[in-house]
Amino acid sequence: MNRTLHSFLFSGLFALLSNITLAQDYNPIPVAMPSLLFAPDARGGGMGDIGAATMPDVYSQHWNAAKYPFITSDAGISFSYTPWLSKLVSDINLLYASGYWKPGNDNLSAISASLRYFSLGSIDIADMNGEFWQSVSPHEFALDVAYSRKLSEGFSGAVTLRYIRADYSTGNDETTPGNAFAADIAGYNESYINLGRSEALLGFGVTLSNIGTKISYDGGASSMFLPANLRVGASLGLPLDDKNSISLSVDLNKLLVPTPQLPDNNETPDEAQQRIDDYNNISSIGGIFKSLGDAPGGFGEEMKEVIWSLGAEYTYDNQFSLRTGYYNENEYKGNRRYFAFGAGFRMKSFQIDAAYLLSTAQSNPLDQTLRLSLGFDIEGIRNLMR
Repeated sequence: MNRTLHSFLFSGLFALLSNITLAQDYNPIPVAMPSLLFAPDARGGGMGDIGAATMPDVYSQHWNAAKYPFITSDAGISFSYTPWLSKLVSDINLLYASGYWKPGNDNLSAISASLRYFSLGSIDIADMNGEFWQSVSPHEFALDVAYSRKLSEGFSGAVTLRYIRADYSTGNDETTPGNAFAADIAGYNESYINLGRSEALLGFGVTLSNIGTKISYDGGASSMFLPANLRVGASLGLPLDDKNSISLSVDLNKLLVPTPQLPDNNETPDEAQQRIDDYNNISSIGGIFKSLGDAPGGFGEEMKEVIWSLGAEYTYDNQFSLRTGYYNENEYKGNRRYFAFGAGFRMKSFQIDAAYLLSTAQSNPLDQTLRLSLGFDIEGIRNLMR
């Protein structure tokens, strides 16, 4: 991909705003490394980016690590690949690997980890004369480790520690790699309820993610907020008969990042700069509390910052699955709105999942995004080798 740095930044901004018609009320929340929130796996992606309370699986690290103690298998690993902005460019992609292990024989706890690599392609940098100087490969990287444990028969909790690095260096002294640390706190609850003649599985999940430091790309001269996020979800799994089942899920998300204050038409340049400085000087922890009630439009705008997703999954004989979902972000906060469709096939030793995104927002660069995921059950592989 041959682009200048300025065109690369424009493409990234275009991707995040997802084709918004600019208006006075348009006020998205800027964050560093938004890729930390991208759904990496095809199962969650096929249900509209849902996963806080869906049935536990090998992909749970991103959504809610507290689900791992409820998995029946002792260990598993997964790999996912997502071409990003495929309608605009061909070399931006998200690579993701995760795994878990349940030590001991009590099945009460799990140790899990994931590695996320978001490649922003190759960018050609020009010199002062406009001639080719060098190519750079900006990227974002995150490595995390989690510990989860059942605290009662139906409830579990998890803590995740994360190291984050972003490198947009262009070969000069203006841009430096950024490093940050963050943590997630999660909880998950399973219970059974009677619906008619069937016993349904009811799940609830909550995750506070990316709670940590701010990140700087200029040696500490300025810094940006990580995408701290609150995710709350619920799911209902209902068996239709011995081989057929269906589950319905919902997720609610809200960024725990301060909302920028809109400019005043009568403010002076000094007042405008002071408004910007006041925003940049908010601490990461202070920003979490401030984000709960700082929207310029009051409670109505706070509600616009809540992203919701609805998803459904049909499963036959615990082997074949069909999925669909809808993701909705307010038009003044990003305008990412799309349907998702997915399918999965599972055997004792592995599973394969695919998902497809179909945008309902006009000219969305995320339209037609395809995700592919592979999961492996370590115990199933061992049984095949015996």
